[in-house]
Amino acid sequence: MHELGILSAMVKTIEKIAETEKLEKIEKIVLEVGELSGVVPSYLESCYPAAVYKTFMENTKLELKIVPGIAHCNECQEEFNAVECDLKCPKCGSQNLTALSGRDLLIKEIAGY
Repeated sequence: MHELGILSAMVKTIEKIAETEKLEKIEKIVLEVGELSGVVPSYLESCYPAAVYKTFMENTKLELKIVPGIAHCNECQEEFNAVECDLKCPKCGSQNLTALSGRDLLIKEIAGY
């Protein structure tokens, strides 16, 4: 489970941003989690309290937005949700795909003052 390490790095990044922006309190963090990112959203949610424990973000709310894993089939040019189709083109069955979206994990928003 690498989600705790990811969250710990995120907390350090947000601490630097808060210091630069002179934010005294962070109320909410919004993360965009791609379906093809290799990160499990439920693990992020369960690890979050441990990652922010005894930090200035301890009472910060975590919000996750899931980004669909859209793929392009390089054989027949079909575009589709790769996760829903088991990483196979629903039109021709090929696994020769290019990911168009859903590979990233991004800090989308930091709400604070």
